[in-house]
Amino acid sequence: MHPDADFDVACQLPPQAAELSQDLGLDILCGSMAKDDRLIFDLSKRALLSGLTNPPAISYRQQILRDCLGNPQVVNLLYEIAADAVEAERKVWGLYSGSPQSILSRGLEATRTLLGYLRQLRQVGDEHASSFSSPGFRRFFQMTSDELDDGYLATVEDQLDRLRFRRGVLLSAKLAEGLTAGQIVLRSPRAQGLIQRLNVLGRSGFSFEVPVRDDGGLRVLDNLRARGINCVANALAQSAEHIRGFFTMLRNELAFYVGCTNLYEQLSEMGLPSCFPEALPASKTALSARGVYDVCLVLRNGGRAVGNDVEAGGKLLLMMTGANQGGKSTLLRALGLAQLMLQSGMFVPALSFRANVCGGVFTHFKREEDATMTSGKFDEELRRMSEIFDQIRPTCLLLCNESFASTNEREGSEVALEVVRAMTDAQVKVVFVTHLFELARRLWTERSRACLFLRAERLADGTRTFRLVEGEPLPTSYGEDAYWQVFGPVPAALSGPPRAGPRRLNESRVRS
Repeated sequence: MHPDADFDVACQLPPQAAELSQDLGLDILCGSMAKDDRLIFDLSKRALLSGLTNPPAISYRQQILRDCLGNPQVVNLLYEIAADAVEAERKVWGLYSGSPQSILSRGLEATRTLLGYLRQLRQVGDEHASSFSSPGFRRFFQMTSDELDDGYLATVEDQLDRLRFRRGVLLSAKLAEGLTAGQIVLRSPRAQGLIQRLNVLGRSGFSFEVPVRDDGGLRVLDNLRARGINCVANALAQSAEHIRGFFTMLRNELAFYVGCTNLYEQLSEMGLPSCFPEALPASKTALSARGVYDVCLVLRNGGRAVGNDVEAGGKLLLMMTGANQGGKSTLLRALGLAQLMLQSGMFVPALSFRANVCGGVFTHFKREEDATMTSGKFDEELRRMSEIFDQIRPTCLLLCNESFASTNEREGSEVALEVVRAMTDAQVKVVFVTHLFELARRLWTERSRACLFLRAERLADGTRTFRLVEGEPLPTSYGEDAYWQVFGPVPAALSGPPRAGPRRLNESRVRS
């Protein structure tokens, strides 16, 4: 996940994480990535919400993902090995007395269990390393080849066998104060020949045997043995923990890539395009997309994706107006999801996508009425925007969906205009969907070079193409189309371009 650091699964998520997840539908996206694997769901969502802001780091992750898409079976096998290793180590039985003997016993079984999975990793590397070209995978497979060679694995097996102490424990000690044993050291027993084992030549030292019924003497010997193996037991337990930690991190990092592979395969089966985007530094404001679509909408409905083209160049403000149900909110979500996917190192649901990295993505979408009636909708919108102002910084991205439409048009337009100006003055990129004609008209009149206007396309017969094209805001959102869809065919006199007159946009909307 990173060229020089581990993926921090406990990192603090941005304060706007809950709003982003709700407004952009991240649960739908991560659910498709996970395929009922809760770990993949959680870690994919964390990766999306804690995106990268360094283009080289994004490129590093994209190269790894390209390898994963080219070798999905191998990557899934590595993920299964890591996940199985963690689960197998967890199930290793051990006494919970905390004694050196129980620690040693569990450490032996855990290490021996994990050693088998290390051998599997080495085998996968030997067979498939040549199919991978990304720096991340090349380094990983080089590590498994260099550090898990046959000599090393054989040495570990031998050491584990010796730590079972099948021929007893050899200790050395010195008499301490009070004739107690001090400076106890565990010794490696020498290899003995047959004559020495039969004691034909006699012993060179003194020995004694503890009677079976001498409980006190047996306890003393057990205590000496525990003191002798204590350091070895702790060292072995730490080694097992280190290996388990390695497999845990490998599983966590591969979970994201497996999720990306699952999503890519699902989109491919649906015949939908995707591409690896170009990430630019935050200082180079840019947004260029071709055929970008809302991946969550497609995953939820399983329908056809309508892609949109956006060429905003270095503009800080993108205003979207036009017909009701014309695809404005869909494009807004598509751009937000594409930005998050770009900064997490993923592919993007588009034919091509190019944008600068953002310091953070914020959403201000309309909400349902407050059921508790503790505040009005307009007050609630102002409160949420105030919280965004406290957190947002230059180079961030703000997505607004019909913000401040809960009050009258004049007041809502004034507030929205001040918000837009403040944000763009602070070098915050803003994408704004609105039905407030007064707001759109005033921004259009200013004709700032930093603003791009898109309008939802509507054919003469009222058909929505769900595409947005560059164009001047119109004083209607064609709310009557929704009326005629419910109550009958559109009269010929009402079809076609908008009638002349001072009709306001919000006055033409049909509210249910």
